Amino acid sequence: MNRESGVLMPIFSLASRFGIGCFSKEAFEFVDFLEKSGQGYWQVLPLGPTGYGNSPYQPLSAFAGNPYFISPEKLIEEGLLSWDDVNCMDFGGNQECVDYGKLYENRYKVLEKAYDNFLEKGDKKELEKYFKENAYWLEDYALYLVIKELQGGKSWTDWDKELRSRDKKVIDEIKKTNKKEIEFIYFQQFKFDEQWKALLDYAHKHNVKIIGDLPFYVAMDSADSWSHPEVFEMDKDFEPKSVAGCPPDAFSPTGQLWGNPIYDWDALKKDGYLWWIKRIERNYQWFDVIRIDHFHGFSEYYEIPFGDETAKNGKMKKGPGMDLFNALKKSLGELDMIAEDLGNTTEENVKLLKDSGFPGMKVLQYGFTSWDSCYVNHRHEKNCVVYTGTHDNTPTFAWVQEINEGERSFTRRYINSMNTDYGAFVWDIIREAYRSVADLCIIPLQDYLCKGKEARINTPGTAEGNWQWRLTPNYLSEDLARSIRLLSETYSRLPKASEE
Repeated sequence: MNRESGVLMPIFSLASRFGIGCFSKEAFEFVDFLEKSGQGYWQVLPLGPTGYGNSPYQPLSAFAGNPYFISPEKLIEEGLLSWDDVNCMDFGGNQECVDYGKLYENRYKVLEKAYDNFLEKGDKKELEKYFKENAYWLEDYALYLVIKELQGGKSWTDWDKELRSRDKKVIDEIKKTNKKEIEFIYFQQFKFDEQWKALLDYAHKHNVKIIGDLPFYVAMDSADSWSHPEVFEMDKDFEPKSVAGCPPDAFSPTGQLWGNPIYDWDALKKDGYLWWIKRIERNYQWFDVIRIDHFHGFSEYYEIPFGDETAKNGKMKKGPGMDLFNALKKSLGELDMIAEDLGNTTEENVKLLKDSGFPGMKVLQYGFTSWDSCYVNHRHEKNCVVYTGTHDNTPTFAWVQEINEGERSFTRRYINSMNTDYGAFVWDIIREAYRSVADLCIIPLQDYLCKGKEARINTPGTAEGNWQWRLTPNYLSEDLARSIRLLSETYSRLPKASEE
């Protein structure tokens, strides 16, 4: 990896007139901004369809894309919608906050109109071709969504046994009686991929690569756990045997109960990790680089008996380690990945990171709140990615105000900043990230903009108010682009094609 820099900015946080960031003109303008700023990477969060809680880390599918990201503007350009079709819909009036309730009520109505017009045109060859190329996951995903709707939104674990076990006679009847609804979901995924590919191609033409996030676990209520029970620890009645979480510690005496299904690594090994190969292959259709969330889980993970109300009775189990990554490399070639290796480390975790050769992560906010932390600059190595903060951190402008005076004083001494203005102080911290020997430096957009806690993306452990922040339209200036580019030039982080 060359010495470069990039910006962390979720798709949903982009400005747009459609209630949520999507693949509209603002996404292409953001690529233009990155190019002007001398940035070689755009890091986004997972692109999967979200369910209850709207977390992209609990997607309804590990293979599907979020239909909310489909741009109505592009569908209008294709002649599948009119502006009247779109303008009569209420997607929420707050330009700085996603209203998921309004989106759920209205976005699918717009997409359904586009689908009806698509059917009237009569040419379904491209859609049929798309289905054949994606049949491995697409049919199951569509069936899962249609049945979930018929079941009043209930989790598949609460469906009747015939549906849980995918009884062929029952499933065939659902396919026959819900053909249009199933094909409407195919259409959504077809347009998602078509529009994302156009954005990806545009980014590549402008010398910008995309880093995408891959959640380690899938949601219990997901198409994956329903359609591929063999991948997970399930009993003969398709009930999970165990679920994921964290062991008890000083911060949580009873541990953390996440509730995700646990992978059956022995069964996966027997078929050559096929599901994981398909999953990673799918993500490389979307991204140039994959950041793997919870990388430690491949080394060891915490397993809790299903039905327990706390995580106290769980136990640590060994993950697949390099065996999985060797299988992935054998099938897919070299893997361009970033390991999210934050949190407690063990000898096994450290060894797996070293053996994989993937860069780990260094977060400066964590470094400045503990003595001689592995996250501060003098502990960095070239093969790592440095961040001021991540989507799970409060923006640095809020962070410098929230930490105690001792931590703030240490931060000032370490980066040699006497700025009393918090905005200037934040830019000094950004500069410290750029100065790192790390090959790659990623800064959340909110830090460049000196946004406060109102722009926080996610607060771990909370269920409300997350995944909502949006950029105000026309907020990104030429002056900001020049300032960021100057950092890239000063610290030799310009993309190679931009250096002349």
